[in-house]
Amino acid sequence: MMQSSPFNLRRAIIWIGRLVLAGIFIYAGYSKIFLPIVHPRPSIGAALMFFALQVDSYQLLPPWGVNFVAHTLPFAEIALGFLLLIGWRLRIWATIVTLIMLGFFAAVVRSYALGLQINCGCFATPEPLTIKTVFRDAGLAALALLMTVFAFIEARKPHPWSAPEKV
Repeated sequence: MMQSSPFNLRRAIIWIGRLVLAGIFIYAGYSKIFLPIVHPRPSIGAALMFFALQVDSYQLLPPWGVNFVAHTLPFAEIALGFLLLIGWRLRIWATIVTLIMLGFFAAVVRSYALGLQINCGCFATPEPLTIKTVFRDAGLAALALLMTVFAFIEARKPHPWSAPEKV
């Protein structure tokens, strides 16, 4: 009989992190591109320009940086969400997602600390930046970080199903 179980707390957190963060990233990217809350739906270009206004409200980037982020981030979020779901090269994508989440968290904390009265821009809805947003981003960044660390730890160990049996 095998000594270690194929299921443990680290693997459960990796799975939960993958599913939660993938769902959030896919939905966030989709909502920024297609603005499902606005009827009739604007074109993709108009939706991305609306997102550019939200990115610009953080007062972090020059105009060319705002344009670049607004036109690439939603597509990158969708791609990263699907890559997390698939799990292929998980350590790479988990690290990138963690860095993005930490960047989002830093931007939200900075804006909240400066007292900026802006919309979060997270899901393309007019959601004000509040302490709730700060805590939500902190929790998601912590989950991403934990998932990444555990993915690296688990990669060092042989998988229990492929480990030789001890007699």
